[in-house]
Amino acid sequence: MAAIMFQGTGSDVGKSLLVAGFCRALLRRGHSVLPFKPQNMSNNAAVTVDGGEIGRAQALQAMAAGVAPHTDMNPVLLKPQADRTSQLIVHGQLRGSLGTGNFRAARGELLDAVMDSYARLKAQCDIVVVEGAGSPAEVNLRAGDIANMGFARAADVPVILVGDIDRGGVIAAIAGTKAVIDPADAAMIRGFLINKFRGDPALFEDGYRHIERLTGWRGFGVIPWLTAAARLPSEDAVVLERGQARSGDRLTIACPILPRIANFDDLDPLKLEPGVEVVMVPPGQPIPAEAALIVLPGSKATIADLQAVRDQGWDIDIRAHHRRGRPILGICGGYQMLGRRIADPDGIEGPCGSVEGLGLLDVETRLTPVKTLERTGGTALGQAFSGYEMHVGLTEGKDCARPFAIMDDGRADGASDRGGSVCGTYVHGLFGSTSLRAAFLERLGGKSMLGDYQASVNDALDAIAAQLEEHVDMTAMIDLATA
Repeated sequence: MAAIMFQGTGSDVGKSLLVAGFCRALLRRGHSVLPFKPQNMSNNAAVTVDGGEIGRAQALQAMAAGVAPHTDMNPVLLKPQADRTSQLIVHGQLRGSLGTGNFRAARGELLDAVMDSYARLKAQCDIVVVEGAGSPAEVNLRAGDIANMGFARAADVPVILVGDIDRGGVIAAIAGTKAVIDPADAAMIRGFLINKFRGDPALFEDGYRHIERLTGWRGFGVIPWLTAAARLPSEDAVVLERGQARSGDRLTIACPILPRIANFDDLDPLKLEPGVEVVMVPPGQPIPAEAALIVLPGSKATIADLQAVRDQGWDIDIRAHHRRGRPILGICGGYQMLGRRIADPDGIEGPCGSVEGLGLLDVETRLTPVKTLERTGGTALGQAFSGYEMHVGLTEGKDCARPFAIMDDGRADGASDRGGSVCGTYVHGLFGSTSLRAAFLERLGGKSMLGDYQASVNDALDAIAAQLEEHVDMTAMIDLATA
């Protein structure tokens, strides 16, 4: 069966987006296609139909391919938990932790799991579109690699190298990649793409030819800046650190950027609302006093991120916001932070012990070894919604008698304070539901004008696929995949 792999000259060159766009373009051409990323590192994850978790980018790529996300699409997921430790997720389930001392050895042992998933995907479609991680030019990581050339050579998959011209130095980045990698690895690369070009591509014609001469690889196209990408969920937290335009005539929703922030794409539907400004507050900056709502987001390390909230003085901002009678919403880890106490008797996140929460909800959380992974739905604010749960911990207390939502199976989810201004929920993806988002914004004094968020994402994927068809030699790339 056919396959093609996109690797990059570095992180954030647009590999995830191009895989999604290529999957949608192939689908529009009538191919059955599936996405695949051997190894991902992200705290933005999605729950799959088979009850596991994968990187959210692969869930978006599955949507682009017109299929439900499955754990085989991302068999190895690393979720950073501390500066030198990551949770290891294999085939959607927690297998333990990896640190600097055992990372390389464990990574090499995971190739069998990667190849098993890849074999299952190949048997189900015409073409598998594979995404690398980071860059093959990180030759210090080549031993035991399963994310880039280690996989490409094991599976004999041809590679397209993606360079980001927007960051500058793209000629050196592509030619330099060939110069530093092993010749056998370089032989796997059959061509390159120039991504994120602004302006007239004809202005880069000489540079394009220079790359071809320097590398011996053919170019498959120059891709313009894909404006429709702004309507897609983002996986990498690096996008949160970029400057944001501020507007004084929109409803402001503020969310602090926690060190281990997770599933921050919960806010993406709100970002697309014309009357809403979502302000992601970086470290060192106060939470805007004019915020109509503060959202405490999910976290991969709730106790450590709670300490970061205090270190940044955000707890003072949150309490001042609460005294002004303005609402606060905690999602997953953020919900746990709003309670009176978080206990970690089993050392799930670090040393055993407990810490005081922000005390805005009369609940307490006990972190547990069992992880909840479930696609779910229910009713909140009188409106139906769908979403997913992904958390460790059991939260109980008086305010749970006023749940945020009632799930379809009859369970109560979350909690609210007596006045209803502070709420917490374990459900991710709430704001993707049109009616619930509209009801929520109405309570804040705003109005929803976006409409169907999923339809907006699908329209963006179609627009990206159309641009790829226009600017990339798609037929040649398909021929390469099927050769």
